[in-house]
Amino acid sequence: MRGIPSLITDIRKNVFTEVARMAYAGGDYSHAEDLPYIIVPGDQPLHRESVFLERAIAGERVRLAMGLSIRPIQTRTLMTEGMDAAAVAEQYYEPPLINIIPYACHACPTDQYKVSNYCQNCLAASCQKVCPKDAISFRNNRSYIDLDKCIRCGKCAKACPYNAIVHLERPCAAACGMDAIGSDEHGRASIDQDKCVACGQCLVSCPFGAIVDKGQIFQVIQSILKGDKVIAIVAPAFVGQFGKHSTPGKFVTAMKQLGFVRVVEVAVGADMCTIEEAKDFMEKVPAEQPFMATSCCPAWHSMVHKLFPAQSKNISMTLTPMVFTARLMKKQYPGCKVVFVGPCAAKKLEAIREDIRSDVDFVLTFEELMGMFQAKEIDFETLEDSDVLNEGTAAGRGFAVSGGVAGAVENIIHQTHPGVEVKTARAEGLRECRKLMTLAKAGKYDGYLLEGMACPGGCVAGAGTLLPVELASKVVGRYQNEAHRESPLDSDYKDQGKSLEEE
Repeated sequence: MRGIPSLITDIRKNVFTEVARMAYAGGDYSHAEDLPYIIVPGDQPLHRESVFLERAIAGERVRLAMGLSIRPIQTRTLMTEGMDAAAVAEQYYEPPLINIIPYACHACPTDQYKVSNYCQNCLAASCQKVCPKDAISFRNNRSYIDLDKCIRCGKCAKACPYNAIVHLERPCAAACGMDAIGSDEHGRASIDQDKCVACGQCLVSCPFGAIVDKGQIFQVIQSILKGDKVIAIVAPAFVGQFGKHSTPGKFVTAMKQLGFVRVVEVAVGADMCTIEEAKDFMEKVPAEQPFMATSCCPAWHSMVHKLFPAQSKNISMTLTPMVFTARLMKKQYPGCKVVFVGPCAAKKLEAIREDIRSDVDFVLTFEELMGMFQAKEIDFETLEDSDVLNEGTAAGRGFAVSGGVAGAVENIIHQTHPGVEVKTARAEGLRECRKLMTLAKAGKYDGYLLEGMACPGGCVAGAGTLLPVELASKVVGRYQNEAHRESPLDSDYKDQGKSLEEE
């Protein structure tokens, strides 16, 4: 369902737009109580059994978009409860980042096998014959599975000649590579926050839109209105995300209309990251550690720390492209505020780490930024091109797609150390990342550079993107080809990485 326009994407867009419009209007935010009625107009429900339920869910979405927590169902609380604390020009949200709105959850079936109407009551009865637990019988001229006996091995489904046995799995749980999705006492989905790494794949996989991440739209706009010098550092996956007319030049113009004083591509930081990770690899592998894992994806980084703590020391200590670029801006423009704009929900968690929160002031996803564009009624087709973003190299822009990080580091090592063989392995999606690390733990990847991407396809598949993954990858590829420089060694900032790391 990624990249397919739907009622869910429309609702998210409307919420972000209305929160941004309220923030830009300035003054009293108490009329936030009216937003659910704007988002869900009229007296007839659009998709649920009650318009009142739809508005209640919209109200929680508004709160989450402002960084606030979901209100408890059992107590009477105003929708604006806590908004005075959130209406500030500084980084703000109450953990946890990823949330399930309970009464929006459909309580989808968990992992189970069911017999559909396609069962032909055949004489072979293959499903019954292969079941190791005698869980299958025949009732009313069709196969029947006793779920109390079923061990979910799937042998019956494979044996059925009519494909009449289907595997039902909760979409959010299937998408979660950390197995962090369980059920509450009512059968609704719940998140084990100790396991969650905030990749957001559950969010984009829920067909009922019940899973929502918290945002900082309101705080970013407050900072702009306050008069802060707010600089946007933009992940390379931005290209093409805002429609066919949103060229890089028009994008810069649009960002300045929102109030940002400067726009910088994070590919600049990716170039510095590439150089420093290449140095890190050559110095430490195998002299100090058996292998090295890239540091760029925060959800991959968190997964390794949670599930493979003994191997976490093998993650490169190099700063991520976001932090490199943010520190560069703080150095060039003392006192500025930095907003990272990208496809990733997990970057919101990275930005509040104690060692980073002074570098990155806010994080916005592309979805949230689109809400700001719509709130200001920006039409890309009518905009003029501004200064084109041309400081990042093709390699740095390639960080947006799976394989881009490892490929860039490998190429740098070949340039700086001709003849040295670099072995790389990569995984995309947290389940595959876990397999990769399991093999690395067993010594199967000694001497390797490992790249892990939590989202299948890389950053272009992050939870905050607007384009289908395949299209986004193609657009980023074209953007790479348009770069003025190929290698990070050609970057104007190639010598600044180490000094920025030490600041």
